[in-house]
Amino acid sequence: MARPDAPTTIRRTAAPAGPRPRLVVSDLSALRSGRELWKDVSATFDAGTTTSIWGPSGVGKSTLLACLGLLDTVTSGSITLDGDELTRTRGRTRRRLHRDVFGFLFQDHGLVDDWTVAKNLDVALVARRAPRRQRAGRRSAALRRVGLDGAQTTKVSRLSGGERQRVALARLLLHEPRVVLADEPTASLDDANAEMVVDLLRTFAEDGAVVVVATHDERVIAASDQVLELAGTGLNRAR
Repeated sequence: MARPDAPTTIRRTAAPAGPRPRLVVSDLSALRSGRELWKDVSATFDAGTTTSIWGPSGVGKSTLLACLGLLDTVTSGSITLDGDELTRTRGRTRRRLHRDVFGFLFQDHGLVDDWTVAKNLDVALVARRAPRRQRAGRRSAALRRVGLDGAQTTKVSRLSGGERQRVALARLLLHEPRVVLADEPTASLDDANAEMVVDLLRTFAEDGAVVVVATHDERVIAASDQVLELAGTGLNRAR
């Protein structure tokens, strides 16, 4: 697979901190405005693997990812990480999980438009308790990796959709999560940058993370270890 220019190595640990995770969902269901999005959703997502979830628009792929990452609630069922039940976590425990375990790549990028790129990236570095003296260098390395070297002082509001997605990806690199949840991560990117995203998602998995991607992109699906189709009656293994 061809790589885009500027594949600068970013400082990373050999694997995400803590034990290699295993995310298990059992019999999940979700009701929204009285409508059942899906039910009987069960799957296992192992460390070191990438899983693609695909299905028609409106089936609830984004909602499922949000539920897996404890950003939304399920109507019934359980989500466990290494045997620990997560669906009933609240408050400080849930905030710790978002800080130390889960990393997100959103369709809307999850950036603050009025902030500079550097300030947006610092959200991840502060959460990881990176020493202040190291932050500029680590930001630069992450931005070089996604082909945005020199963008630190640019306001996010001045960036294109594809550039914003790459800033969000740089933030994910700095976060170093144990579980990566990506919602249509290649949707606003050209071919070269889409391939870069695929490569970086594989890198997260190779470093020991669980990677789950909602996608329609055949390149992402082809690079996945597991492919699941989301339908109203559950998750069906497609590969």
